[in-house]
Amino acid sequence: MSTFTRENHGRPAAPVRIVHMGLGNFTRAHQAYYTENAPDAAEWGIAAFTGRRPDQARALAPQDGLYTLIVRGSEGTSYEVISAISRAHTSDDAEALRGYFASPELAILTSTVTEAGYMRAADGSLDSGNADVAADIEALRADPLAEVSTFPGKVVAGLLARRAAGAGAMTILPCDNLPENGPAVRRVVTDLAAAVDQGLPGWIDENVSFATCMVDRITPATTDEDRSEVAREMGYDDASPVPTEAFSEWVVAGDFPAGRPRWEDAGVAIVEDVTPFEERKLWMLNGSHSLLAYAATIRGFETVGEAIMDPEVRGWVNEWWDVAGEHLEVESEEYRAALLDRFENPNIRHLLAQIAADGSQKIPVRIVPALREEIAAGRVPDGPIRAIAAWVQHLRGHGAPVKDAQEDLVKGLVGSDLDETIGNVLEFLGEDLAANTEVVDRVKALALELVPEE
Repeated sequence: MSTFTRENHGRPAAPVRIVHMGLGNFTRAHQAYYTENAPDAAEWGIAAFTGRRPDQARALAPQDGLYTLIVRGSEGTSYEVISAISRAHTSDDAEALRGYFASPELAILTSTVTEAGYMRAADGSLDSGNADVAADIEALRADPLAEVSTFPGKVVAGLLARRAAGAGAMTILPCDNLPENGPAVRRVVTDLAAAVDQGLPGWIDENVSFATCMVDRITPATTDEDRSEVAREMGYDDASPVPTEAFSEWVVAGDFPAGRPRWEDAGVAIVEDVTPFEERKLWMLNGSHSLLAYAATIRGFETVGEAIMDPEVRGWVNEWWDVAGEHLEVESEEYRAALLDRFENPNIRHLLAQIAADGSQKIPVRIVPALREEIAAGRVPDGPIRAIAAWVQHLRGHGAPVKDAQEDLVKGLVGSDLDETIGNVLEFLGEDLAANTEVVDRVKALALELVPEE
């Protein structure tokens, strides 16, 4: 069995010009994959920092950042060694993060920290009432070199170091399912910057561009079977391969004053406005994923592939797609057909319990906007209502286990009975929904269809 290192595989590390925060399987199947396949990849190394768990950095360090991308198509599997990650760090390596920010070579910060990790309040501003955010602000006010724990805090700490070093312009590009993610991240970063140093927001305006993108690639968690498969097929031990589907899409808009890889030559769409593509993906893919995660697990299904083969569950998804597709600006029929192929892919085991996490962040952006469009047109269709009803029953303990970054909030939504819980959930999603008796009645009816009460 050969050793899995850069020397053995002839893959020298590229100079670090991109920092990524939130190293996980999706990043490695998506942003790192596109960077690897850009024709100028030798100029664009990534220094990646983990999220809350240090596992990825510890697994990748002995492999010099190399890993195997296992691409599972419906007709077969292929393997590709990805070398774009030049350095892998744990999330607490504050000195390394400041060092990269202070370097004039750094051109781009990318991130995948999930919707909850941006520490946004309900109005999109920084959640300054969060204890971790407040602690970061206090720490950076006292010492720009202080260690901080939140994503906005770490970015501001990095930007303070960059300003002090006179390192020049750069771009911040969030890569997640948050709508209009560039402006959203700009808001929380500048809010925290203003709370720490009143002169910093002006410097950010002059030196930092916030780009926006839409990302799409189904990427399950790595299993021991994946590791054994790589050893068998490739002849080396990879502690952290990444299984993913063949489909991949990345749509990017924004300015890159310090440059970027030639991602467009690797298949990335560079556009003026991401929003129409973002809405299609967020509603069609992510919305149906949330519907499946809550409703199909109540029926006992564990994966997307198993659930979509059930005629009743497939009917629920089609109901939702009928609604979502009605309000999209870009083509949806071909995309819808492609989604079915992706969901049915027998070589991808995408766990619904994994998708179910953080519903408090997902339901408001994946389901509610299309429902409001329907209400404005005088309709209350089952597609989006069923997703909300399923989330209600999920919060009450049915189906996938409840895991949410806003744990206290979602626990507080659960009332003494179904009626109270529905009222609390709809109030959380919007006063207009809670006041709509037709919506309330239909949520209850579909909730009882999913979990009948004696």
